[in-house]
Amino acid sequence: MDLMGTPTHPHTPDCAATTAGLLPVPATLPQWERTMQRARAAGQMGQMAMALAFEQQALALALRLVQQTPPAGREDDCIAALVVSHLNVADLQVQAAEPDAAARLLGRAHGLLQSLVADGRCGAALRQAAWRHGRETHAALLAHVRSHGPHPAIAQALAGGGLAGLSS
Repeated sequence: MDLMGTPTHPHTPDCAATTAGLLPVPATLPQWERTMQRARAAGQMGQMAMALAFEQQALALALRLVQQTPPAGREDDCIAALVVSHLNVADLQVQAAEPDAAARLLGRAHGLLQSLVADGRCGAALRQAAWRHGRETHAALLAHVRSHGPHPAIAQALAGGGLAGLSS
């Protein structure tokens, strides 16, 4: 999966991804937290375009946190960052009258978690964290359908096999 959430393979994220053979600059949870604080501050000042830009930066950082091997014992925090970032960007997209983009992003978030759960190359703690946080993306998908009607990306994500049968 690249940094913008586009899968490099349709169902399998690369837990130790590199781009064109170059090692990516490692992302850290403190970087993600600082970027989220900037997004929150921009939103509180009514600067929604700036808030969205910071939220998108935080999402890119969260994707890198999961793609690189997360720090031992921080797998759940990295998955939480990934989910929070996806949900925040989707919320801002809805506020900007872009529910279609939000639906696609929410579907991608849920599909990413499903892929992580199923990917044996990822560590057990990361896979378990993805499984636990899958209920949050599932709830977000259902809430989006209730508010904005059905969407093909959401239907596809919900039909993607689900997380219930994968507990390892």
